[in-house]
Amino acid sequence: MWLKSSFFDFVLEKIETFLPICLAGVFLFSTFAALKNDFNGFDCAIMTKEQRHEIIMEMLIKHGSVLVSDLVELLEVSAVTVRKDLTELEKSDKLYRSHGRAVLINPYINNRSVNEKEKLATDEKHAIGREAARLIMPDDSICIASGTTVHALARNIQPVQNLTVVSASLPVSNILSQHPNIDIIQMGGMLRHSSLSVVGEYSARILAVCSFSKLFLGVDGIDFEYGITTTDMREAALNQKMIAAAQKTIVLADSSKFGRRGFARIADIDAVDIIITDAGVSPKVVKQVEDLGIELIIAE
Repeated sequence: MWLKSSFFDFVLEKIETFLPICLAGVFLFSTFAALKNDFNGFDCAIMTKEQRHEIIMEMLIKHGSVLVSDLVELLEVSAVTVRKDLTELEKSDKLYRSHGRAVLINPYINNRSVNEKEKLATDEKHAIGREAARLIMPDDSICIASGTTVHALARNIQPVQNLTVVSASLPVSNILSQHPNIDIIQMGGMLRHSSLSVVGEYSARILAVCSFSKLFLGVDGIDFEYGITTTDMREAALNQKMIAAAQKTIVLADSSKFGRRGFARIADIDAVDIIITDAGVSPKVVKQVEDLGIELIIAE
């Protein structure tokens, strides 16, 4: 009788030991199964290349970037297979590979002509320009840099009193020339054909004897770690002098500029006082800007 009781005690002890482990295993299995269900029930063991590509793009759209190691685990394939998939998708301009991960867009900006840029995000730029124009006060003195977004600003300026504008952009000066109560100081120097703006030491000389209430600055990229950027080193150097001469720096950038980098760095992100962008900006970016103490204006 004693042996029988000891046996049952032994069995109960083992059940108490291993039951939590078994339950945890069931929970993990069900969680992993649910994760796979998010991808239309694909069976990774027999998944086609097209199905893998679809999952990769879904992950990128949802998260913005994804690690190769995470894709290996999720797709249950080798790292070599994942890299081949990413290479194919990159050649199709669907993603950009960088340091063991993939991102949804190429973070590096190519220099494009002003005529090409004018055709991009036209509604968003007009809305941004309209919001920026509202910041101009009576009898103000401002500096306007280059870029198609500041062209939109110039088209929205309707001064009711005198306004002084120092401009690096030929299109901006041309647009504003129709207003008799705007005094325009066109900066001289070397003309950049791609942007129709001036750069160089001659351009910078006037900034040494001027002070502006506001600088309206167009950029090619806003990266919270790297800063604000453009595609030309000469333009970046001129922009730096503009920032030094201005009491407040206002960046005009459509939402596609966030998370991207141009070749030439203008300044750290903390050199910016206000960013004006469009309604396409993500909640994540909004929080990052607000956490940095930068005023964010979203143009509707």
